Amino acid sequence: MDKNKVDNKSKIITYNLSDVSPYINWAYFFYAWSMNGKAKDAQQELRNEAENLLADMEGKYHTRAVFALCEANSEGDDIIINGTRVPMLRQQKVISGKPNLCLADFIRPASSGIKDTIGLFATSVDEEFTSNNEQDPYQRMLSQTLADRLAEATAEKIHEDVRKKYWGYAPDEQLTLMEIFAEKYQGIRPAVGYPSIPDTSMNFLLYELLDMKGIGIKLTENGMMVPHASVSGFMFAHPQSRYFDLGKIDDDQLVDYARRRNQPVETLRKYLASTLLKK
Repeated sequence: MDKNKVDNKSKIITYNLSDVSPYINWAYFFYAWSMNGKAKDAQQELRNEAENLLADMEGKYHTRAVFALCEANSEGDDIIINGTRVPMLRQQKVISGKPNLCLADFIRPASSGIKDTIGLFATSVDEEFTSNNEQDPYQRMLSQTLADRLAEATAEKIHEDVRKKYWGYAPDEQLTLMEIFAEKYQGIRPAVGYPSIPDTSMNFLLYELLDMKGIGIKLTENGMMVPHASVSGFMFAHPQSRYFDLGKIDDDQLVDYARRRNQPVETLRKYLASTLLKK
């Protein structure tokens, strides 16, 4: 990793809708409409309406991304980013012959004496994008589901730009969009609220480390992002890093995690309710 690439400062990029719309994964758009498995012509009709809406919104609204490349090391299951300790959870889902993973595994340990790098990111869509169709329920739902896809598409776009240019660890990457959707690139981009980071209170730590407010993101008291069409998370470059599902965690790991987060157990129990083993 070229240390000149690490400046720990947030960078904000504004995209036109046409910059990120090619990165929309339409399968997830159809899923939101419960149309997976439906006739292709019905799917195409819905997609045409969404693309017409995008064309109408071009130039009026934008998507935004903020990212930072930061010095980092791991210490046990924690990642230390610019001096801030960011505890992670270790996978409990047993897969025969494979290790139980933690995102901290993909960062060089502090004991090595060598600094590593981690990327932080957030993306969002202009909040007004979804507020123009309040009187038309169908158009409102269309704009809301499209905004969610645009936020994810922006995350896909900024991750590609970071890999090839800003971080530059994969400058010669040449992948098709289908290969990108299939995650054939080097590294991973786990997002808060997804299987390896189910704790949405992680956004409070990210908010301290990254200028999320610079792209208009605010946090609710529960760590949810506003606008709703927003994505946040981390970028790892390790060649062996991969996405994984934590599975269900038990009380022992919850207590350990709460200790490392310096938070009451019951507070984190609320955030991790869907991830905890049932008693």
